[in-house]
Amino acid sequence: MKEVNCLNCGHEITANYCPNCGQKNSTHRYSLKHFLEHDLIHGIWHVDKGALFTIKELFTRPGHSVREYILGKRAPYFSFVTLILLTLAVSTLIGHYSHVKLLDIIPEASREAMSPFEKFVSKNPKIILLVTIPIYSLFSFLWFKKAGFNYSEHLVLNSYKVASELIVGLLFTILTVFYTNPQGLMLINYIFVTGFSILYTAFFYYQFFSKSGLSKRSRIFRSIMVPVSYLLLAMMAGVIWAIATKSR
Repeated sequence: MKEVNCLNCGHEITANYCPNCGQKNSTHRYSLKHFLEHDLIHGIWHVDKGALFTIKELFTRPGHSVREYILGKRAPYFSFVTLILLTLAVSTLIGHYSHVKLLDIIPEASREAMSPFEKFVSKNPKIILLVTIPIYSLFSFLWFKKAGFNYSEHLVLNSYKVASELIVGLLFTILTVFYTNPQGLMLINYIFVTGFSILYTAFFYYQFFSKSGLSKRSRIFRSIMVPVSYLLLAMMAGVIWAIATKSR
């Protein structure tokens, strides 16, 4: 077998597994087939080591860590599919003990003025987050097309982004078990949860594409335009939903 260097630790390997860290010698670029057949199936039926390490990396160096994962350094990291499923499972379990739902903390006047689409989003925040993965992936692929990552690899990086947002949402759910003041929770949700999502998303892309040959100004602009593009699409979807609802 041809001698190559391990993509995880850089050690020279001549067999199917690296003798230094144990990672497979068969890591390759993501494709839609690999995404569906390997990571989705493997993520559902297998639980790997490295959950705490992966969470730490996602909140300290998110873009760098996910780029390393996509480029082959996968042994230390938790599968993105498993991380999402585990976070959703824990969130659902703790949610049964929560005394406050997201829609409950919205002022009554604002709640009555909400469109059916906005109410649906507020009632199903976790479902909406999962739906954003392919949409955000499309926008990040288009805005950073010159970076050389294919759409399936963008699906992976945005899956990890959503996993981070779900973890923050889980922390908010845990808070609602012990703290039930609607005004306080609304403030916390807007400042920490929503604010985190916006800032984290831009920082995530900015860091991930730091090795893509783009200037600092270009990276900042493109990193901001990905969530802006999504927000514009969501606004259009809300308007279309409202028009369709009124026409019935």
